[in-house]
Amino acid sequence: MSFMETSGQRRFAEYRAPIDNTTSWRSRAMGVDPLLAHCFSVTARCGCFMQAARRLNIKAIQLRKQLAQLEKQLRCTLFSPSDNGLVLSRDGLQLQSQLIALAHELDLPVIEQPLIRLAVEESILHDILGRDLVALLRRNASVRLDIISLDSELSLQAISADVVVWLAGADSPLPGPSFATSEPRPLARLDYLPHIAKRYSRVAARPDNLDDLADFLLVQWRHDRQIDSFRPWNNLVEQRLAGVVQLHSYGLMLEMVRCSACIGLLPGYMHRFDRGLLGLPGLFSQPMQRQVWMAVNAQSSGDEQVQMIAQLIQHAFDERREWFEA
Repeated sequence: MSFMETSGQRRFAEYRAPIDNTTSWRSRAMGVDPLLAHCFSVTARCGCFMQAARRLNIKAIQLRKQLAQLEKQLRCTLFSPSDNGLVLSRDGLQLQSQLIALAHELDLPVIEQPLIRLAVEESILHDILGRDLVALLRRNASVRLDIISLDSELSLQAISADVVVWLAGADSPLPGPSFATSEPRPLARLDYLPHIAKRYSRVAARPDNLDDLADFLLVQWRHDRQIDSFRPWNNLVEQRLAGVVQLHSYGLMLEMVRCSACIGLLPGYMHRFDRGLLGLPGLFSQPMQRQVWMAVNAQSSGDEQVQMIAQLIQHAFDERREWFEA
C-alpha cells in the first residue's frame, strides 16, 4: 500500500458529513407536544407574554411554565429579551419555521370559541356591566362575544341572544324576550330620581319642589317616554313649552346632565357611579321603579361559555348590591 493510498484512506476515515440542521429541527419539532407547540406559536406571534396568555385564556405565569418546559425538553433557549418585547432566539426561529411547515402534520390545536350573543339594556350596559366586560376581554382575548345594546321594548322583542338583561316592571319580567328562555332572574330593583351635577347645584338654590324646576333645563332620554312607571316625570316633561331636550342616546343624555346644568331622570345609584352627580329626592310623591331581569336562552343554557357570561353578570350585580339599597 502506497503512502498516498494510506493518506487518502485516512482522510476518508476522518471525514464527517455536515449536520443537517433543518432535518434535526424537523425531527425535534415533530416530537413537541401539540399543546406546548401551540403556546410557543402564539407567544412568538404576539411577542408578549401577557398578550399571549390573554389569547390562550390562561395566566401568564402558567404560560411561562409551559414555555420553560418546552425549552427544557429541547435543551435550548427559545426567546431573548429585548427593549421591543420578546424576540425569538436563533433556536426559536428554527422551531417556529418547522412548526409552520408541520402545522398540518402536527395537528396543532385551533380551538374555535363559540359565539356568545349578549343583549343588555343600554343604561345597564353603560353603568354597571361595561367595566366587568372590559375586564373579561382583558383576561381572555380569544372570546367571541356579540354585545347587543337594547334601547327599546321593540329591540328586546326583535333580538335573539344567549343571555339577555333587560328592565321591566318591579313585579313582573314582562314584556321580556320573544324566544324561549330559562326562568327570568331578578338582579336588582332600581329607584329613579331627577339628577343634577353637584357643581351646578348650590344648596341654597337646589330645587325642593316641582315649581323650582321651572328655572332648569330638563333633558329626557326618549326611550323613557314609553315607561309607564315614569309617568310623573314624563308628564312634567310633556307639559313643558320650553327648556326641554329630547335625546336618543343614553350616554349623551348623561353627559348633558354632567356638563350642561340640566336635570334628567337617572337611576338612584348614579351618585355611586359618578360622584359628581346628585339625586333630588322628594320632588315626586309617587315612586318610579324598575326591575333588572336576566334570562338565558333555553337552547344554549348548557353551554359553558354562556354560563360564564351569566355568572359574570350575576357577580357584577352582587358586587354592587349596596348601589341598589334604599
